[in-house]
Amino acid sequence: MRLYDLAHARAGDKGTTSDISVIAYRQNDYAFLERHVTSRRVREHFSDLVMGTIERYELPQLSALKFVLHHTIGGVTRTLDVDIHGKSLASCLLELHLPEVFAV
Repeated sequence: MRLYDLAHARAGDKGTTSDISVIAYRQNDYAFLERHVTSRRVREHFSDLVMGTIERYELPQLSALKFVLHHTIGGVTRTLDVDIHGKSLASCLLELHLPEVFAV
């Protein structure tokens, strides 16, 4: 299963820092996401794009996880690439593979 099966994402960026919020469609899925969508998994997923640290913040009242990605390659104001940040990073994160078995 992919992360997009359980959640949607919102993103923002400034310079070489991007943030991605992953929001569960259903509150019941939040604990599963909290357990399986870790900073380490996000680091592995973006290993070729993020050179700095990745911080995770839990927002249980919103059934959301917020990731702050530091030193993203290119940066918003210096790149000629077509949006390798922000919304594109959020879409890419939603492709993350998750275990198939979870409590509904």
